[in-house]
Amino acid sequence: MSVATVGAVVLDCPDPRALAAFYAGIVGGTVEGEGDWVDLSVPGGPVLAFQAAPGYEPPRWPAADRSQQFHLDLTVDDLDAAEKEVLALGAKPLDTEDRSRTFRVYADPAGHPFCLCAC
Repeated sequence: MSVATVGAVVLDCPDPRALAAFYAGIVGGTVEGEGDWVDLSVPGGPVLAFQAAPGYEPPRWPAADRSQQFHLDLTVDDLDAAEKEVLALGAKPLDTEDRSRTFRVYADPAGHPFCLCAC
């Protein structure tokens, strides 16, 4: 028996509404809320929540002094097509050179690493 269930995955960021819209562009869902806390309700998945963090500094990929701390793995059918879409939404490539792998690493507009995975 579990003690708890996942209520939300929360990302600190400078602009919660903008980052929620970025992820809604990738995974769909409904953006709700304003100000310091915004939720993205994803069909069939956990809530992604975005919290304003004054003085936010993004993680660096890869860097021991500012590690990623967590990241999202987003499953896709076609890495090339998905890459085109996330770049158009404002993602930045971090580790995408090895095209033989089943994943590629990007940063969202607030600097959080995430992977597109064809696994």
